[in-house]
Amino acid sequence: MDKSGASAYVFAKASGMLARSFVGPRSAVLFEQKTLADLWSLIFNTEVPPLPEVLLAQELEHKAEAQFISDFTMLLDCYSKPEPVAEALLRAYDYSNLKDISHALSDGKTELPHIADIGIHSQLRVDQWPDLAAITEETPFSWYNKVPERSEQKDVDHRLDVQYTMTLWNALEKVPAAERGPVRDLIRYDIQMTNCLWALRLRVYYDMKDEEIIRNLVTLSSTPDETDLLAGEAIKMLAFPLDDYDSWKKWHFFDCLNPKDPADFWKADPRWVDRAARAELQKMAMKRFHRYPFTAYILAAWYKIKQHELYCIRLASEGLRLSVDEEQLKEFAGIER
Repeated sequence: MDKSGASAYVFAKASGMLARSFVGPRSAVLFEQKTLADLWSLIFNTEVPPLPEVLLAQELEHKAEAQFISDFTMLLDCYSKPEPVAEALLRAYDYSNLKDISHALSDGKTELPHIADIGIHSQLRVDQWPDLAAITEETPFSWYNKVPERSEQKDVDHRLDVQYTMTLWNALEKVPAAERGPVRDLIRYDIQMTNCLWALRLRVYYDMKDEEIIRNLVTLSSTPDETDLLAGEAIKMLAFPLDDYDSWKKWHFFDCLNPKDPADFWKADPRWVDRAARAELQKMAMKRFHRYPFTAYILAAWYKIKQHELYCIRLASEGLRLSVDEEQLKEFAGIER
């Protein structure tokens, strides 16, 4: 199928998939189920496996993830030469798989951990388990050829995060110039908010100093400041006192901040910002989905929309297993009442 034909087919197919998905207002129904069996039947419309609750929740989450990957790769494989940015999004699973493999080996595990299978799109040689050097040989991860010491794990994980983010960012340059703007906006927002959330968590939960926080961000510059395209907003917010609401009004993402109640003490809340950022990214992706048909934006937006659906499915599954209140779950998922 030529590119124009593939783009038309992918847009139609992706649109149909989204219409049947638990996204936007429809995601609320995920949190209205009373049991894990109900949730399974809603999502898959198949017989519920006779498993204990803990294993059923695990199987449900793995199956939902596998379905997400299967649907995305089906769309991706419609192209004889898929857009590099769409492939880069999918290969996020290579990075998370490699982290899981390394952590399992570091913990002395003898069985391969759960791996998200992205098929021919994977760059890892997982069949070489437990030989880490063989798993990463002749791949972009060939530098990762030995199991890190526990004291090194955080730094190595950060190096993987940087490598993934820069691979994704650089893939944008291969998107046709006429299609690049919307895709770039979506990816940039996601990276910027990931940096902001990471910086905020390090401040709130670990009281980390500014210099160390900046070293833990993904930046375009080797000496990043507030002008950095990916980390600038995260660096800017380091100057805002955590308990001074008004000072945060200068922040570009102020709308994602937890509101202030005049009667209560206020402090910036990473959990609130996380929920708001996820909801905003999904709205951005859905709002523009039909505005840019037959372009690279479709697969990138579909991936982000369905990724949020997968997040909600996991949240609903864990909530049922732990008997968390339905309204609390909806609030945590960023679902407006």
